[in-house]
Amino acid sequence: MQHDKLEHIFTLQAAFDDALQQSRDLSHITREQWIQRETLAMISELAELIDEVNFKWWKNPKPVNEAAVKGELVDILHFLVSMCLKMGMTAGELHALYTQKNRENFDRQRGDTQKDPEGYKA
Repeated sequence: MQHDKLEHIFTLQAAFDDALQQSRDLSHITREQWIQRETLAMISELAELIDEVNFKWWKNPKPVNEAAVKGELVDILHFLVSMCLKMGMTAGELHALYTQKNRENFDRQRGDTQKDPEGYKA
């Protein structure tokens, strides 16, 4: 039986979150506080990502370390999936909501939207 990759990621993250909460006695942290903390952690990871891709135009560029970029993207995914779990979201629900939003984004780019169609025209 093949395990869905996104579901597998959610399963791994749930196990990690549970272990972390138990080993560090974090059961007192509210869902709202978790989302706040994980959002800040994700912002930190995003800052690490931008540092990897030479955004500082005032500095000489260095070769991009693709492995480091990929590592930062994985770190960001860890926090995103953890927040999804905290909101009671499943891998299936994330997929469905992503698919719906992707369709909406394509519609907007074609001008097929009720929400500010002029603002999206190419």
